[in-house]
Amino acid sequence: MALQISATNPEHPALLLELPWHLPLEEWPEEILVPLPRGISRHVVRYARAGDEVIAVKELAERPALREYELLRDLDRLGIPAVDPLAVVTGRADDGGAPLESVLVTRHLGGSMPYRSMFETTMRPATMHRLMDALAVLLVRLHLAGFAWGDCSLSNTLFRRDAGAYAAYLVDAETGDLHPQLSTGQREYDLDLARVNISGELLDLEASGALHPSVDPVEFGMEICARYGALWQELTRTSVYPAGKYHYIERRIRRLNELGFDVAEMQIEHSSNGHTVTFVPKVVDAGHHQRQLLRLTGLDTEENQARRLLSDLESWMATQDDYAPGDPLAARPEVLAHRWVRDVFRPTVRAVPLELRGSMDSAEIYHELLEHRWYLSEHAQHDIGLDTVVEDYVRNILPKARATLEPTLPE
Repeated sequence: MALQISATNPEHPALLLELPWHLPLEEWPEEILVPLPRGISRHVVRYARAGDEVIAVKELAERPALREYELLRDLDRLGIPAVDPLAVVTGRADDGGAPLESVLVTRHLGGSMPYRSMFETTMRPATMHRLMDALAVLLVRLHLAGFAWGDCSLSNTLFRRDAGAYAAYLVDAETGDLHPQLSTGQREYDLDLARVNISGELLDLEASGALHPSVDPVEFGMEICARYGALWQELTRTSVYPAGKYHYIERRIRRLNELGFDVAEMQIEHSSNGHTVTFVPKVVDAGHHQRQLLRLTGLDTEENQARRLLSDLESWMATQDDYAPGDPLAARPEVLAHRWVRDVFRPTVRAVPLELRGSMDSAEIYHELLEHRWYLSEHAQHDIGLDTVVEDYVRNILPKARATLEPTLPE
């Protein structure tokens, strides 16, 4: 067979052609390799430079290489943290014509480290807890997307610092399967594999003297099960709230946001004993809320403002009689959003006197009012109406804020 390069970007084949595909990866010359730390792998893996890209090259049979390449592309489309697939190279042969294994090419994840490199100096237990948290979040995200990993472990994960915490990325999808939805058995099987793999990897570190003496490998293997279970419950449970307890719903949304998930859909059904609220969590891309709010309402805001306003809009829409998702005869979201802007957003913002707003724009004013409503409702343990919120905000909050922001003039 002739050498074939299947790539996601038309520019990549030309860059990859410069690499010595006629040599097994173990024999690639040092001058083209990049000295980056590598984790344990059942396959030969090398880091190399292709143009301005640093790439990871993994040698494996053609069929699993093509399959893993497609799975990684699927995960990329789903917004799952994983390495970025660039190409599959097939039809390799050495100078004598003997066939060589195919390779999977992925982009090196900048700033990431395999777990063994992180344990070169004995890691504190608190840091290890954060690694387990990051891996549990990754596994939950995969399962929400319908992906059964089949080999969750520290070795198949890369870790990158993320604002004081760690973010985990899938680096090996060879054993994975993508389904419309996972069964409880499929999820529990993945979780049990993770527990066994992690305990084994930590026992290996303990034997080499690289594990903190206070760390029990078996207990840490169990920790991912507990962390996963808490996350899965928070993300997927159906909650019943009494009527008039809107701030309970908002509390739930805040917890999900703190866990790194955004509520892309929120379904509210009225029942005899209150409101049944079902959340469908989905990790969304940067700027998602800005674009969605602009499309629905015409309001151009910052991302955090947009997230806050969209949550209020979606909750308000669910209380409208003509709101029925999926019903072709019901009011369209754009129509309801226009009504919210006209009947809720604008009147509320206008109720705050111009002379007290300072440099705050309308979106920031409304965001501040929503924050104040949350505070008042939590304190009172029942929902507070926006009219009362505006009155209290103008009387008690804005004067203090302006006194703090305005400079003191010399006498």
